[in-house]
Amino acid sequence: MKTRSADTQAASAFPVALSIVIPVYNGAESVPVLVEALNRLQVPGGLEIVLVNDGSPDNSLAVCQEMCARATVALTVVNLTRNFGEHNAVMAGLGQARGAYVITMDDDLQNPSEEVVRLWQYTHHNSFDAVYTTYPKKHHAVWRNLGSQFTNWCADLLMDKPKGVYLSSFRCMSALTVRGILAYGGPFPYIDGLVMQVTQNIGQLQVAHLPRKKGYSNYTVRRLVRLFMTMFLSFSAVPLRLSTILGISMAGFGMLDLLSVVVEGLHGRTPEGWASLMVVTLLLSGVQLIMLGVLGEYLGRLFLTINNKPQFVIRDITRNDFASGLTIHSDATESLARSNS
Repeated sequence: MKTRSADTQAASAFPVALSIVIPVYNGAESVPVLVEALNRLQVPGGLEIVLVNDGSPDNSLAVCQEMCARATVALTVVNLTRNFGEHNAVMAGLGQARGAYVITMDDDLQNPSEEVVRLWQYTHHNSFDAVYTTYPKKHHAVWRNLGSQFTNWCADLLMDKPKGVYLSSFRCMSALTVRGILAYGGPFPYIDGLVMQVTQNIGQLQVAHLPRKKGYSNYTVRRLVRLFMTMFLSFSAVPLRLSTILGISMAGFGMLDLLSVVVEGLHGRTPEGWASLMVVTLLLSGVQLIMLGVLGEYLGRLFLTINNKPQFVIRDITRNDFASGLTIHSDATESLARSNS
């Protein structure tokens, strides 16, 4: 366990003790309320907020830049060139975070701001590399709660995830973990999968979850399926193994069916079969198409990765370092386009 002096030395190497990364999409109404609440937090060692505008179609960018100009804590606005998705936006924000610990949270006001300090303190005092939050009750639609439970069950099978840890977007990570995550340059990041690859020193903390006050969830069924496919295919070879097992199983059933046909023929009975033949044909064809689909997804993702599809592209960054009293605006450069190159 680290000593107090070691903690102090480690923390002193970072400009602030805690960074909060928030991807913003259609958050023009909710983000000001959230930032105002975060401004009131008392974090020994300092606090910074990183807002990532993920190609939001509303005026979220203008709202974020206005807040940056009058911020009372260090605040950075990262403006992406288009909508890249939540996990890609989080990666862009992590790259700008300068804290000894980094918390990621959504802009929908469903995570109470007062839980931020408690989550940070719990992670810091217990020397965890990452801590996920869990909720006594989630105020989401039933279909989304079921989808989350299914995703977590699949994560138990596909990833090296500690049993019982619930994967949520409200999480705290050490700078060490963040550096390990940022080493990934592929176009299909999945933050939780990257965390599991970096560390197993993971904790869990129960926090409150509030009903949504404004707007509606930006996660549609299509977006959730796309996120699930990233988790399913990008961080595990298990789907390929399942395809092999499924193929062997179907071949075994085919052998059993062949034996039944031979037995019927030896007893002088003409094997009946148009309906059963069609069922078997359709079943085997379906299995083959599933296997080809899985292989195609792997090959497609590999093709896009080799061709350097960008993880994200930053148009510009607006930074207000409140401690120095300076507001800095920087245009995007070529280095701000993250890819696996």
